Amino acid sequence: MADGLTHNGKTYALVMFDLDDTLAPSKTAMSDEMVALFTAMLGTSLGCIISGGQFGQFQSQVLDRLGDFPDKANLHLMPTNGTRYIRWQDGQWDTVYAEDLSDDQKSRAMRVVEQGARELGLWEEQTWGPILEDRGSQVTFSALGQSAPVDAKAAWDPDGRKKESLRAYAAQRLPDLEVRSGGSTSVDITAKGIDKAYGARRLMEILGLSASDILFFGDRLDEGGNDRPVMELGIDSIPVHGWEDTYAKLSAIVGGVDAAPEAVSARRR
Repeated sequence: MADGLTHNGKTYALVMFDLDDTLAPSKTAMSDEMVALFTAMLGTSLGCIISGGQFGQFQSQVLDRLGDFPDKANLHLMPTNGTRYIRWQDGQWDTVYAEDLSDDQKSRAMRVVEQGARELGLWEEQTWGPILEDRGSQVTFSALGQSAPVDAKAAWDPDGRKKESLRAYAAQRLPDLEVRSGGSTSVDITAKGIDKAYGARRLMEILGLSASDILFFGDRLDEGGNDRPVMELGIDSIPVHGWEDTYAKLSAIVGGVDAAPEAVSARRR
């Protein structure tokens, strides 16, 4: 196992990240600067990315940019909010587990979220790519489509009220499923009780780690944010606002300069 990274006098075996608006802009590839820093981090620490996106997004946003780097075994991938776990084994990216929804669950989720979006006036005419997506272990509603420009997505629901109204609508009608706000324009539906905390717990079990061994970077650590459940496990967490902020705070740690702000945890709030 890698040695780990030290921050504020504490050594972490694994550094965990959200993807969109944390390591890269939404649905956008990692920058050259972040690729270099992330690769350097994986030389000394285990890393994990946990995000609502499917594996194809991890491939295009991260893996294609990292290329053939030497420390692939140190990277752990948890698409669709940890409902899947993928790692490098025997020369390939191998799925360790997948908590897939049943056909009935997926069809009901799609029907309800579309009905809600139409009733609430959130079903947009101008979109970029599919609004509804079956990701196997997750159904995702993206108000402007999967490939919408970052600026359009940022402007659609700046205060989060649209997403919350749709989330509440769907949650009331799908009591057997987990309905959560996702990215800037999305609502994610998974099996009951599954969120990023579920993925983090499974990863800890598999790798033999505890919450104190992990440092987490996320842009939605606020109450109700989809990164919040990770922090509520007692995992030290650093709030960020975009990949540039993540780069600045992570580079201070990877570079050995202990200048990054102190991690926060739900227990201290």
